[in-house]
Formats: sequence, structure tokens, C-alpha cells
Amino acid sequence: MAGGHIWRREIRLILALLAGGLLVGVFFDQPLLGICAALLSVLIRWSFQLRGIHQWMNKPSAAPPEGSGVWGQVLDNIYQLQRRNREAQLRLESALDYLQDSLSAMRDAALIVDSRENIAWANDSANFLLGIKFPEDQGRPLRNLIRSPVFQDYFEADDYSSPLRSPPTAEGDRCLHFEVARFGVGDRLVFCRDITENYRLEQMRRDFVGNVSHELRTPLTVIKGYVDTLQGMDEFCDSRVAKPLEQMGQQTTRMENLVRDLLWLSRIETVETLRKTEILDMSALIADVVAQIEPAYPNRHIQIELESDAKVLGDRSELQSALSNLIINALKYSEDTVKVCWRDEVERAIFSVKDRGIGIGQQHIARLTERFYRVDKSRSNEGGGTGLGLAIVKHVAASHQAELLIESEWGVGSCFSLSFPVAPPP
Repeated sequence: MAGGHIWRREIRLILALLAGGLLVGVFFDQPLLGICAALLSVLIRWSFQLRGIHQWMNKPSAAPPEGSGVWGQVLDNIYQLQRRNREAQLRLESALDYLQDSLSAMRDAALIVDSRENIAWANDSANFLLGIKFPEDQGRPLRNLIRSPVFQDYFEADDYSSPLRSPPTAEGDRCLHFEVARFGVGDRLVFCRDITENYRLEQMRRDFVGNVSHELRTPLTVIKGYVDTLQGMDEFCDSRVAKPLEQMGQQTTRMENLVRDLLWLSRIETVETLRKTEILDMSALIADVVAQIEPAYPNRHIQIELESDAKVLGDRSELQSALSNLIINALKYSEDTVKVCWRDEVERAIFSVKDRGIGIGQQHIARLTERFYRVDKSRSNEGGGTGLGLAIVKHVAASHQAELLIESEWGVGSCFSLSFPVAPPP
């Protein structure tokens, strides 16, 4: 209402000036000249007001110029907007200072990278972990300062759904854990943590499991040899001795399988972070794996559907192990046809094994890839499984940038899938 009143008063003032100019023009017998003189006075007044506003806008810290009527209202509105903008800017600066103070107190390295991938800010820990100094390195490209090929590939891929672990490349190097989050318009927040101690503990665990498994192979081979020898001797064919020897042979075989899987899993974990460079024809590999498995299950039928020609960057022996584990699991727990498929999806290729067996309850699916986890212990023992098959599949998937997907319904069946990135053309 106040704004409308001011505008009405301004219009009345202009009309009064025009009327005065018209009267003066009529008095001198030049009415048009009088109206033009009145309009000129209005333009001169507005020009002075615009000049004052222009000078004030160039120096917003100065006091606003005096204005009357509608120009006073315009100046007041501009001043209010200016004040609100200053308050908002102060709040943002305060929030940014608080954020930077909080990040500065962290032991982890924290960096703010702008939309051009240049360093906008870094805390003190970034100097200790990454050798990045602030403000000396402000404005420099991040990729020029962190030259790790693993990190550069991760940063360029623009997919930060999973963190990155950069293993040490030489003795004395650190193992670093990177997480990247987007904010603002193209800006990124990079966190880096030193997990060298955890990495060493994992390495010690892997070495321990590998060494113990390796040392067990020789005594197990000796025991199995003696058991086989005793079973072949006529004097040990008595039922009182034959049954214990048979059980000893079964358990020895089971231990050998367990040791074999532990050694294989240890080997996969060791090379998991190495880049795969061999281009594999998955259709041929799947057909080869099925051909090797079929003779061991003469009463089962495997249906193969190879609908894709996609190639995968990978390790043949690792992939062969993963595919075999998934197919054999389906054959063990299903008496019906097992369907093996290789098909295309958007920028991915999917290997899937589908059965119509007993299925798995939803409460078990999240833990299936844990080592030695069993849904039904008695059934697993009867099947001779080691409890490491899906753990091996999970690590093979991780080393090939693939994703293990599990769909199952109790009493209906299961579908295990591996989603691979397609290898680029040679």
C-alpha cells in the first residue's frame, strides 16, 4: 500500500509539472514548448537520482544518497537488499570458517576441490599425509599433487559410491583410504585417512592363513596316502576297520579341499588390487567351465544361454574359479535344470546362474559371502562344501570391478549374478 501511495504521489507530481509547463507555454503562446520544458525537468531530476544511485552502487559501503518520492523508495529497497545480502554473506563466511575449523582439527586429511579440480582449501593433516600445503598449493590441480595412478583413475571415473583404498607401492609407503563427496556446483570434498596399521594387520592375517594352510598340505598328503594304502590292504577290509578308514579318508579329502580354498582365497586377496589387463572371451570361458563340470554331475542338466559377445578385462584362473563355484553351488542345492546365462545390459555384461532349488531365506543373504558361513550346516557338511566358495566369488568380483548380486526366495530358487564392466575395444 505504501509503495502504491508513493507511485500515485510521483504521478501527481509529474502531472503537476506538465500542467505548470502547459500554463507557462500558453502564457507565452508556446504550449508544446512548455510541456517539453516540464518533461525535461523530470528527466533532469531522474538523471540526478540515477547518478547518485550509480555512485552509491560503486561504493556500497558509503551512506545511501538522499532521495524523495519513488526514488527514495527504490533507494530504501536497494539498501534493504544490500543489508540482507551482507548478513547472508556473513552467515556463509561464519559457516565456512566453522567448517574449516572443524576440518582443521581432524587427524584425517581434508581438502576442498573446486569445479576446475583445483585445490581451494586444505587442512594441516593434508601436508602430513599427502604433502599438500595450504595456502602455498591453493589453486594448483589436485591431480598434479597426488600422482598415485590408482587415485587418479578413481578421481577421473567420477563414481564415488565406494571409497578407495590405495595400497602402498614400496616399503615404507602408507596405505591410504580416500572418500570423495560432491557439494555445491561441481565442488568436491576429499577425505584421506591413514590405514597402514590396518593394512599390515590384514596382511599378517593373510600371511598367517596362507602359511598355515601351506604347512598343512604336506601332513594331509601323508595321512591321505597312508589311509589309501590301508584301504587297499586285504587285512583291513574288516567292517570294524573299513568304516573308520572310509571316514578318515572322507575327512582328509575335506581338509584338503579346505586348505586348497584357503590358499586360493589368500592368493586372490594378495592380487586383488592389481589391475587386470588380459581381455577374456567370456562366452568361451563359460562354455569351457560348464564342459569341465558336467561330467561330475551326470544326473543334472545345465542350460547355457550365451547372448553376449562382450569381453572382460580379467584373470582367467580367478574368473574360472568364481564361475565354477556359482555353478557347482546351484547343482548341489537343486535337482532341476540349472540355467547359466551371459547377457548384455547398459554398459555392463551379466553372468547369472539360476536354479529352482530350496532357496535361501532373506535373513541369510547379507551374510552369505562371509567365510565359513552356512545356512544349513548339516546339509553343507553332507555336500562336502568348505564354506569359502562365495567368499572367493566376492573377492574375485571385487578384483574385477564387478558386483555380486544375490536374489533368492525360500522354496522357489536362487539367482546369483556377476555384473562386469565391459572391456574397451583393443
